[in-house]
Amino acid sequence: MLYQQIRRKTHPVQVGRVGIGGSHLLPIQSMTNTDTHDREATLAQVRALAAAGCDIVRLAIPDREAAETVGYIKEKLPEMPLVADIHFDYRIALACVEQGVDKIRINPGNIGGEDRVRAVCDACAARHIPIRIGVNSGSLEKSILARHGAPTPAALCESALYHAALLERCDFRDIVISIKASNVPDMIAANRLVAAACEYPLHLGVTEAGSENMGMIKSAAGIGALLCDGIGDTLRVSLTADPIREVAAARKILAAVDMEEQRGLDLICCPTCGRTKIDLIPLVARFEEAVAAEGLDQLPLKVALMGCVVNGPGEAREADLGIAGGVGEAVLFTHGQIIDRISEADIIPRLIAELKAKQKSL
Repeated sequence: MLYQQIRRKTHPVQVGRVGIGGSHLLPIQSMTNTDTHDREATLAQVRALAAAGCDIVRLAIPDREAAETVGYIKEKLPEMPLVADIHFDYRIALACVEQGVDKIRINPGNIGGEDRVRAVCDACAARHIPIRIGVNSGSLEKSILARHGAPTPAALCESALYHAALLERCDFRDIVISIKASNVPDMIAANRLVAAACEYPLHLGVTEAGSENMGMIKSAAGIGALLCDGIGDTLRVSLTADPIREVAAARKILAAVDMEEQRGLDLICCPTCGRTKIDLIPLVARFEEAVAAEGLDQLPLKVALMGCVVNGPGEAREADLGIAGGVGEAVLFTHGQIIDRISEADIIPRLIAELKAKQKSL
């Protein structure tokens, strides 16, 4: 795949059973939005995220009681990598390490002096737990903000490298850097600066991206641009929506930039025009509902739903399976070769049957 050919060289880290950086595939992340003190609700959401294809789950850990939820979930789901999101109190980070967390997310500069940073680094190093440095426009140090005058990409980059240097002084280098901004161009520029300045893996995301629709667009623009540059080692699509939707959105972004780690159907559809001979728009919606209901939306296949034979087998030649509409019928094709003619009413049942047949051979 092109991404692996142009991919930026990074120092890999291990988050439980999942690798980040190096030659590892890009893991998808999300974050629970339950009250972490509610063990059962949080456990249920972690399970749901895992079932949706999430590779790493982050939990907000505001205090030691919440830290105990980490241990409870690890006992129930030992294979699920968990990240503890911690602010200000280094003792909570130490408690999460004791509870078996797989990664710590902190801003090293806001947990106290170097002795406290070293305490966290030593505890994480002893258990091979990486630390994710999280920087965004609202977390910049006053001195950096004053020097740059605003949370510019250069300011965000300087802050990230400053935090990395704090960990390096403690002989700790299992680091992941995350620079997020709600402004897409700033997020892209800041990540490009950091990518050029170090070899730490980068966690991509647009923070406070908004509702599901707008957040998906902003995330696709920001994350997609960087992936096309060979930059990025893990990602989270932040949406004001059910976290399950974040996982689905991340998979769509990976599929859109043709990542080898595609974990779902890549649906190719023409935008429709005056040549369209079939009611394609509702057909696509019904097809998406049908594959989801049958559990076929996870298949790593390309499926084309095209409105006419002009844009059918030719433009969608690379599709594993597809149809091109005619008047009351459609041609069924695979890799550009027509294999059958079917009635319009039979399109979805036949596509489902063909996908099930292909599923057996995967």
